[in-house]
Amino acid sequence: MSDMKVDQILTQIRSLRDQTGINRTEADPSQLGAINVGATPKVDFGSMLKQSIDAVNETQKNASALTASFERGDQDVSLTQVMVNMQKSEVSFKAMVEVRNKFVDAYQEVMRMSM
Repeated sequence: MSDMKVDQILTQIRSLRDQTGINRTEADPSQLGAINVGATPKVDFGSMLKQSIDAVNETQKNASALTASFERGDQDVSLTQVMVNMQKSEVSFKAMVEVRNKFVDAYQEVMRMSM
């Protein structure tokens, strides 16, 4: 990995650390593995992922419904609406696939790590 990429990654890590308010130099040595962020609400990753997938599904259903309405000759639906919603659906699906690919890559990387 080049020095440029390493510097970028370190900058991102420092930025995330600053955003969470974690300062390792002032931390109690016995608590180095623990992260205490304070009153931050706990987020369930599984439910967050399900909500994202449901949102993509809803976007696709909406685009399909508008397409079907336009094909039936509904005067309230324009071709522009249909095309914009189809593009939104396509972009959201592609983004979801890319996120899935990143998760799979991360999982494979963790599995390749030596214990």
